[in-house]
Amino acid sequence: MLIQHISILNTTQKQTLFDIWNAEYPEKLAYQNIAAFEEYLSKLNSATHFLLYDDSQEIKGWACTFDRESERWFLIILNSDIHGKGYGKQLLKVLKEHETHLSGWVIDHHHDKKSNKEYYRSPLDFYTKCGFLVTDTKLKTEKISAVKIVWDKS
Repeated sequence: MLIQHISILNTTQKQTLFDIWNAEYPEKLAYQNIAAFEEYLSKLNSATHFLLYDDSQEIKGWACTFDRESERWFLIILNSDIHGKGYGKQLLKVLKEHETHLSGWVIDHHHDKKSNKEYYRSPLDFYTKCGFLVTDTKLKTEKISAVKIVWDKS
């Protein structure tokens, strides 16, 4: 696996990330079309993208850091076929090498279904094992129930 660090995504990369997003996140968070996903991407201030490629040059994962509310935020998403193989930890390691603080929202339950009707598994335990702290800040909307996590280099 190779991690590519870039600032601007091309059309093919955006389409692949759109497909991964809609397959791996809960169905409630799916984007209806690529234009809506591109609008989301356009609102990520000072975004840096980290693309995880397999040996056949297929994107299998994506991490992104961006500015929001005077903090550096992040997201990570992996194809489910590579979960549990250490690639999420590799992506986090790269993010931590580039940043001194990271904040993120993590879905805090296992009740939502993905588009394939399988249950979405919250990665909250993964992040706490990787040194993130769970805050008291919660996000609750019609689409999501999440908790804010933070990591500081110290």
